[in-house]
Amino acid sequence: MTNVFPRGSKLPSAIEARGAVIVDSDGRRYLDACGGAIVVNIGHGDESVIAAMVDQARRVDYVHATQFDTEAMEAYAAELAPLVPLDDARVYPVSGGSEAVETALKLARAYHLARGDRDRHVIIARRGSYHGNSRGALDASGRDPLRSPYLPWLGQAIHVPPLYPYRHPMTGAEHAAALERAIEHAGPDRVAAFIAEPVSGAALGACVPPDDYLESVSEVCHRHGALLIADEVMTGFGRTGRWFACDHWNARPDILVCGKGASSGYWPLGLMIASGRVFDAVHSAGGFVHGFTWSHHPIGAAVAHAVLRRLRDDDLVARSATLGARLHETLRTVLADQPHVGDVRGLGLIAGIELVRDTSSKEPFARAERAVERVVAAAKERGVLVYPSTGCANGVDGDVLLLGPPFTITETQLDEAVDLTAAAIATLTS
Repeated sequence: MTNVFPRGSKLPSAIEARGAVIVDSDGRRYLDACGGAIVVNIGHGDESVIAAMVDQARRVDYVHATQFDTEAMEAYAAELAPLVPLDDARVYPVSGGSEAVETALKLARAYHLARGDRDRHVIIARRGSYHGNSRGALDASGRDPLRSPYLPWLGQAIHVPPLYPYRHPMTGAEHAAALERAIEHAGPDRVAAFIAEPVSGAALGACVPPDDYLESVSEVCHRHGALLIADEVMTGFGRTGRWFACDHWNARPDILVCGKGASSGYWPLGLMIASGRVFDAVHSAGGFVHGFTWSHHPIGAAVAHAVLRRLRDDDLVARSATLGARLHETLRTVLADQPHVGDVRGLGLIAGIELVRDTSSKEPFARAERAVERVVAAAKERGVLVYPSTGCANGVDGDVLLLGPPFTITETQLDEAVDLTAAAIATLTS
């Protein structure tokens, strides 16, 4: 009997986590090849982060952001700002990725109101995207399995084709043309922002864009006066082998949203980061009508600052790039002859493996077969944790596995994780 409202059934109880290993109450060891939900980048049990958390709690545990600023928040923002791909960055910390996206969408609206464009409220996003589970973020998301129970509450956002080279190959120019058509259909003077993941996350599993993608869609947005919001909740803070995925293409969005790796899971944290241009417009018009009880939390800032120092001082972003190259090469080699692996994709230490019934036709498994759940269970039984996604092919069928281990994982552990994952995928043929 439990009083917990769980997110799964018959879950083991975790009692220890160190580096890339989690141990349950039965003494079983699991290689964390997905960092939970692609969250843990500096590894579990980092003493420097734990010390920073404890020290800040002793100094100032909580103050409301409308009543006090804190040294912890100022120090973190000052060190983070030069690293993000925005000019004159302004950091608005919240409690997670969904809150960060909600904050970004509302800021886009506030920006246009500040400029006198009262009709600009339409948000454009991609099909096959995932931006969070709160109502506004879910409306922007294009992940059908998560949207379907709540469709009566949704319907404000407009969706353009997915970034999905395996099933829907398009050039950056073609994506930009589709975005332009959507803006023209909505009315150019009504569109507030286009939100997009530079590299797709949970919904489509680490799809990498064409090299001209971000430049092309950015030009369309700016020509029509719409803001570009880059959702890097999953890809930020080194996951793709650069500090931010935008850095691979020298893209500079108007607003950036982050989470997950920002605190490496040690504290519930999301970040909405605005360019100075956007901040100045809203600030000069009287400020941003928005806020959360837990935003700008001093302990969260101290934890995130400690994670940032660990990433920087131990050169873990470069390690993500190096280990990522090894991960992708090893996956492609080990999975080359697997009859149910349709695609292996990704960048840095995020990799997506699309499972299909038939590789020649790309026919997905039917949802009723629960292919990805079977593989996840088989992997866990073998002692490796991987992250599932469903509905990628058509909104119902289509299975993807995501790997995203801590950057501190050893080469031996990484190779073991790949071998165990391959063995789990092989159970689909048995």
